[in-house]
Amino acid sequence: MFNPNTTLKNLSANAQMNTLLSFIARAFMAYIFIVAGWGKLTAYSATAGYMESMGVPGALLPFTILVELGGGLALLLGFQARFAAFGLAVFSLITAFLFHGSAEDSINFMKNFAMTGGLLFLMLHGAGKFSADHVIESKFE
Repeated sequence: MFNPNTTLKNLSANAQMNTLLSFIARAFMAYIFIVAGWGKLTAYSATAGYMESMGVPGALLPFTILVELGGGLALLLGFQARFAAFGLAVFSLITAFLFHGSAEDSINFMKNFAMTGGLLFLMLHGAGKFSADHVIESKFE
């Protein structure tokens, strides 16, 4: 009898497929942070104003851009991916409460929680073989 769970388990056990899926998952998670960080960089004063209207000092915007854009690029490249994933998980959780805590924005609140879960999973399991981390770590084995 066909069992989709077993089929997917067997598919992901294939080394090449595992490598590809790890990269795709990292790229999907990185995408939102890269786009958000770039958007904040290109609309700097508007973003600083929005942050201040939410009670967050606009002076934190450079740090926010660094976390989002830098962390997103680190995830995409798989460079220090565990550290980047942990930092982005904490960032996502904090921003869920600071910016998405109202009932009208509950979908973004839940999105941030879901991203936090995925990022913690990445922190636990690492970036995979198609990553800068794998290249660096294999040189020191």
